Amino acid sequence: MPGGKTHLRIELGLLCILSAGGAVLWWQGTIGEKELGAFLGAYLFSSLFLSPDLDLWESQATRRWWIGRILWYPYSKVFRHRRTSHHLILGPLTRIVYLGGLVLLGAWGWSEITHQRLLLPSLRAEILLPIIIGLYIPNQVHIMTDRIWSKFRVLRHRR
Repeated sequence: MPGGKTHLRIELGLLCILSAGGAVLWWQGTIGEKELGAFLGAYLFSSLFLSPDLDLWESQATRRWWIGRILWYPYSKVFRHRRTSHHLILGPLTRIVYLGGLVLLGAWGWSEITHQRLLLPSLRAEILLPIIIGLYIPNQVHIMTDRIWSKFRVLRHRR
């Protein structure tokens, strides 16, 4: 399998291409700046912090969380490496739901301590869809890179 740095280079290289394409679409008036910003921000966040390798305790992805990596320890115990975490649809969904649950739990706890009402932000579909796509694409790239790498490795060993 490629290392974490290789995955990140591929994902960020694709981000450069997508940014250029997004700039062209924005310039043509096809997409708005908020949608483009939401997509690019979600893509970058996902590349850096929502890697499929969060199920490995000693991965580059986990280390990027610094002290917050402890939050991913339960996730790494529930989702074994290269199983659900590396599923094209369920993998990113598990990480998004897991992180969202932690954020909601923290916000609820804070509202209980401070006795303030918990206000959840509302996102319009025009912003939510680019965020979801931006969160998913780096994961798809990571998983497909793993699969292609494995296929080439098998083919190389057969010779």
